[in-house]
Amino acid sequence: MEKRLLGASGLEVSALGLGCMGMSHGYGPPKDKKQMIALLHAAVERGITFFDTAEVYGPWINEELVGEALAPMREKVVIATKFGFELHADKRPGFAGLNSRPEHIKEVAEASLKRLKIDVIDLFYQHRVDPSVPIEEVAGAVKELIKEGKVKHFGLSEASAETIRRAHAVQAVAAVQSEYSLWYKRPEAEILPLCAELGIGFVPYSPLGKGFLTGKIDDKNQYDSTDIRSTIPRFSSENRKSNLVIVELLTSVANEKNATPGQVALAWLLAQQPWIVPIPGTTKLARLEENIAAAALKLTKTELQQLNEASAKIDIKGERYSEATEQMSYR
Repeated sequence: MEKRLLGASGLEVSALGLGCMGMSHGYGPPKDKKQMIALLHAAVERGITFFDTAEVYGPWINEELVGEALAPMREKVVIATKFGFELHADKRPGFAGLNSRPEHIKEVAEASLKRLKIDVIDLFYQHRVDPSVPIEEVAGAVKELIKEGKVKHFGLSEASAETIRRAHAVQAVAAVQSEYSLWYKRPEAEILPLCAELGIGFVPYSPLGKGFLTGKIDDKNQYDSTDIRSTIPRFSSENRKSNLVIVELLTSVANEKNATPGQVALAWLLAQQPWIVPIPGTTKLARLEENIAAAALKLTKTELQQLNEASAKIDIKGERYSEATEQMSYR
């Protein structure tokens, strides 16, 4: 797989990364550990070098999984993890609130290093902006960790343009991670232009719309309480039925390219900028291989224009998150 540089940071990764959250958290109960280790090994064997996790996924068990799986191939991979939540073993992850106090950031870094079985965190994101802690203090804490050799690069997730600019003035931001796909284009307004200006890489999460853009989901799918999609307005049965129009658009292009809708969705993202690196997640080898093949799929200017113009006319039904979760974004 081709490599890409995340902006001006010098951090080189595979053109597609692997989001590891769903292996332990968010989409039902944690998956079989041995199977997920095998999947992570398969990803490395097929050219993926960029792996995304966070302490909150589980919590904790996803970092442990990634650490155990990738320890034998540490020199081949880039591991990104995140800080920013107050976590307690007796509470659901995230529900204990945000915490980006400098002393907490350093505690999280030490704990993540141990769980991941590594000496340095390649990319350390603030998972969500904590309005009670000035971003300059957050950036300063990570800057100290970088000086100590415990972190290589600083990142932000779902931050506003103003916050990114302020953080970057204290410690260079290597990458911004935010949701971005054909059915959620908010980063195009301010975030992507700012990344271009400052030389920051961009990492789209949920590049396949939490599975919806693969064409494998319709209004009949059922989600239980362990699946985050059960709380997302966009995934109500009625909204899914309406939103299938975006899948139909992807399918029309996919049929012409002998590809799948998901591959077209990923290829569209890769075509936006050379410093964009999507991180689709999966727990299945066949889906992993399908996603990897998308990195070699080239869309013509006409096809990209068709996707841009048609998707701009589609009114996606339902918000991407619950109101409480959305309030933590773009601050």
